[in-house]
Amino acid sequence: MSITKESELDGMQKASEAVACTLKKMRDYAQPGITTKELDDYGASILAGFGARSAPALAYGFPGCTCISVNTAFCHGIPSDKNILKEGDLVNIDVSAEMNGFWSDNGGSFIIGKDVNQHQPLIEASKQILYKAINNIKGGVRIADIGHLIETEAKKRGYKVIKDLTGHGIGRSLHEDPTEIANYRDRSNLARFKKNTVVAIETFISTASTYTETLPDGWTMVGNKGGFMAQHEHTIVVTDNKPVVLTAMNDIWN
Repeated sequence: MSITKESELDGMQKASEAVACTLKKMRDYAQPGITTKELDDYGASILAGFGARSAPALAYGFPGCTCISVNTAFCHGIPSDKNILKEGDLVNIDVSAEMNGFWSDNGGSFIIGKDVNQHQPLIEASKQILYKAINNIKGGVRIADIGHLIETEAKKRGYKVIKDLTGHGIGRSLHEDPTEIANYRDRSNLARFKKNTVVAIETFISTASTYTETLPDGWTMVGNKGGFMAQHEHTIVVTDNKPVVLTAMNDIWN
């Protein structure tokens, strides 16, 4: 969406506060021994407290409130009472919601307890690359150039990017124009970021894979060549200078 009046900005700020606060609290709540269903239920209660509704459930009929993906699951993991979190697990939580007609989206990968499996470098790469990408976005910048920046920074660190998962426009629905903000230079995409538009910027940084495959459950995505992936995401408003990061309070950069 394009922000045209103060009430729209206020609506996006409130929806973004709901998803950002939920993500932060879920991350703090996660610990060895709890199930991803317990974690999802906790997140659902926080969203409900804001008066927000789960975006994936609302838009797509997703069987959960939030997407919780563990270890080799890259994204869209279904919360389950059979999936018990363990020390060293690589976990990704993606929280998106609708609130009073406004939609916002954010996500982050982190480690449960101690980093016994050495996933932290991958997580730090994803966070740092997202920070650099966002701080290079302003009105007039080519979307493909930001994709090139993300892939270049990933390669510098010895990682790959997932090419069939992208960021996207957001605001009055979960996915809007621009529908694809890729993590590589898509030469066919000649679009530019526009001032006052709202977009969800995501990094998909991988150890081995460049594409995803969907598991038989119809939702969970894994890498086509295995390995692990870290994702971090903020919803932002594009300006003539540095973007306004609406979901900054999720603290994924801290």
